[in-house]
Amino acid sequence: MRWEDLITVTPGVRSGKPCLAGTRITVQDVLEYLASGMTEAQILADFPSLTPDSIRAVLSFAATRERRLA
Repeated sequence: MRWEDLITVTPGVRSGKPCLAGTRITVQDVLEYLASGMTEAQILADFPSLTPDSIRAVLSFAATRERRLA
């Protein structure tokens, strides 16, 4: 799984923020849910369009971005 296959940036969708493909759910949204203590299972239950690979793509995207900033 490559995060590039699951995360897209579309101008005009959520102000061009990185979103999970086919949704309006941003990487930031998922990271904030995880940081607030939600489990992967809770996120997947609340957002049926997401998959475990979606969560891993968000984490991989964030790690890649962090490496670029360091």
